[in-house]
Amino acid sequence: MIIYPAIDLYEGKAVRLIRGDYEQMTVYSDDPLSVALGFGDAGATALHVIDLEGARIGKPANFEVIQRLASQAGLFMQVGGGIRKAETVEKYLLAGVKRVILGTAAVSEPGFLKEMTAQFGDAIAVSVDIKDDSVAIKGWTEVSEFNALDFCGLVESLGVGTLICTDISKDGMLSGTNMELYKTLRSKLSIRLIASGGVSSVDEVKALRKLGMDGAILGKALYTGDIDLAKVIGIVQ
Repeated sequence: MIIYPAIDLYEGKAVRLIRGDYEQMTVYSDDPLSVALGFGDAGATALHVIDLEGARIGKPANFEVIQRLASQAGLFMQVGGGIRKAETVEKYLLAGVKRVILGTAAVSEPGFLKEMTAQFGDAIAVSVDIKDDSVAIKGWTEVSEFNALDFCGLVESLGVGTLICTDISKDGMLSGTNMELYKTLRSKLSIRLIASGGVSSVDEVKALRKLGMDGAILGKALYTGDIDLAKVIGIVQ
């Protein structure tokens, strides 16, 4: 199981939101690279980066910061947020990003998702962000017509290698993640599954590993100190 410490970017800074609410934003660092290097020093091998501005406006807004992270952090890096064109996917991959995450584009344009998966293979992942059993899009500001579980099945059928699933109601709350959701997904899908949203203890990470999850994204719990990154990596990796 791979642990993905998370960096969410807004105006070049490392921030966290509560339940995807841009009005509830906490800035944790003006220097995301130092944060990433700290994760590496703790034993992380991978990094999950989201361009929150990009997700909101539909195009990259923190590319220079992400490029710096990709070239200097020394970690396997997956990036999402506002990636809705083929040239954006290519730009990130050329910058050293190893996996590009499609969210809104995957929901609104399944044909684009299929094309990108055919062209770039395992370098493409899909983020399914769940709000009231439906898939949320556009930086979690809108809800699509897709049922979340049905959409996850569609993603797998298109040949996507990695699915990142977030229960928005849990994100940034430190109240625990949605174990039942991941249990259901694992029982229905053979795709690589990464859990995200509300993971707030080492015991939860252990439980996710026991369920057969391939990865877990850790966000706010790392910044608040509720989870010691080095400790959890030592246990599950």
